[in-house]
Amino acid sequence: MKEGWMIADLHIHSRFSQACSKNIDFENLVKWAKIKGLHLLGTGDFTHPVWFEDIKKLKSNGKGFYYYEDFPFIISGEISLIYTQDKGRRIHLVLLIPDIETAEKVNSYLDTKGRRDYDGRPIFNIPADKFTEELMKISLDIEIIPAHAWTPWYGVFGSSSGFDSLKECFKEQFENIHAIETGMSSDPEMNWRIKELERKAIVSFSDSHSFWPFRLGREATIFKKTDSYKEIIKQIRKNSFIGTIETDPAYGKYHWDGHRNCGFSCPPEKTKELNSKCPVCKNSLTIGVENRVEKLANYPKGYKPKNAKLFYRLLPLHELIALANNTENLNSKKVWNIYNDLIKKFGNEFNILLKVPEEDFKKNEVDEKLTELILLNREGKIKVKPGFDGEYGKALIGKQEKQKTLL
Repeated sequence: MKEGWMIADLHIHSRFSQACSKNIDFENLVKWAKIKGLHLLGTGDFTHPVWFEDIKKLKSNGKGFYYYEDFPFIISGEISLIYTQDKGRRIHLVLLIPDIETAEKVNSYLDTKGRRDYDGRPIFNIPADKFTEELMKISLDIEIIPAHAWTPWYGVFGSSSGFDSLKECFKEQFENIHAIETGMSSDPEMNWRIKELERKAIVSFSDSHSFWPFRLGREATIFKKTDSYKEIIKQIRKNSFIGTIETDPAYGKYHWDGHRNCGFSCPPEKTKELNSKCPVCKNSLTIGVENRVEKLANYPKGYKPKNAKLFYRLLPLHELIALANNTENLNSKKVWNIYNDLIKKFGNEFNILLKVPEEDFKKNEVDEKLTELILLNREGKIKVKPGFDGEYGKALIGKQEKQKTLL
């Protein structure tokens, strides 16, 4: 971590979103954001009436930052659009909103299209281009970012979303889309291969459904330090932020093709051999991100554009502790005890993952195996068995690395 960095996670959810922790509140978000080493959060779920009342209690600095005690948020949310336009279409969008007044106007617009009180990520039957056009009428300072751009069902490039490009999705509103979110199953290297993204920013946020540090901030964007919403948006639109923090894309739930219920996964070349059919149940496989990138890529694997940004490929510290202790239970008492001890010694998780020198780990008697994993992680050198069809990938160590990755 360097002076002048602002590490931000702007895509999170509240307790009002489906499958989210019921204990999410601003107090817990701030507590764990600080432990993680984050400097800025999105509020998430501004469209939900009850959560929006909590958002309105935050203290504004008059520049689009809203504070819970001393910690800043910007207003954010996620929208699901499901509609028919020649064929079935679906997409999730992250919205960044400049102020409470604009958020109220967006909510009023959404109220003319349906309900928003049943879930923190409400669903509307609005085409993505029309939705973008209407929000630009409300405020040109609203930022619309296609969420987890490659996930099969709701990513703009997803195999089952109905789109093969940003242009197909947003039509004449293409120029009003300035960035895409990588999602856990892709990273910048994969997105660099897509020609139409050459003039778009590649950002990363966690889509966290809880405040735990192995979810919150697991993916984040590193901005130049500011206390202004407009400056954050300027850095996105001019692609002038510092870089991103990514998990290994194999860690994501949809990296490889497969069938969770059949316990089967495989890389794209095997899928081709199988004619996209599961060898267990004979039904069509869920096509993952790696396969989809290969299908849509304009440039070969390893292509790097001139304006490529710095990015770190990191697994969360809980994963490393669990790996060092031969357990898959991130929530075990032993894992938490080690985690809390490390935080006490070194301040926050990103400091541990990115900055603390090896000799400091030795001086503080940190387990040798764990130290080695932290340093390997820093270099993106921990192997991960790819996730598929809704199952997270799994980090591998020692003999596990030599096992077949095909289930």
